[in-house]
Amino acid sequence: MNNNRKVVLYIAMSLDGYIAKPNDDLSFLNIVEKEGEDYGYSAFISTVDTVILGRKTYDWVTAQVDFPHADKESYVITRTPKPSMGRTIFYTGNLKDLINDLKNKEGKNIFCDGGAVLVNELLKEQLIDELIISVIPILVGEGKKLFVEGNPEQKLQLSSVKNYDTGLVQLHYKKVY
Repeated sequence: MNNNRKVVLYIAMSLDGYIAKPNDDLSFLNIVEKEGEDYGYSAFISTVDTVILGRKTYDWVTAQVDFPHADKESYVITRTPKPSMGRTIFYTGNLKDLINDLKNKEGKNIFCDGGAVLVNELLKEQLIDELIISVIPILVGEGKKLFVEGNPEQKLQLSSVKNYDTGLVQLHYKKVY
């Protein structure tokens, strides 16, 4: 297995742990928008060549903008079979098999772009190697939690912390094996 290839979660959440308010409302992310500041996203995205994301996240993103990962091998995890579109594959198989297959291929890292259902499925199977979490300085009170109860304990090591003048704090953790 190519142990150099990692599954990396790169995501933003409110201080109280929500990645979206009710009705998939992401407007709270706007409070840290700053011209010329991408919070390391460009540098991060250059380290990946494969993206996995849930179908609800894919549907939400493509309703807002053109799919931003069309230039990468992308796997939309879904229960509904659908033909591939360019480099975007609608995957209905076993998630663990997909991750193992991807890790056995040569390539850059694998970006988990959400949503919560996929993230927690990957955590349950202990398939996330690194977590880069941008904490937005807001308490939203309700919505979609990033982490749900029932995932197995996994030890992490803090790799870096970056704080920005907008109040956003970015935490980078690596799984301890």
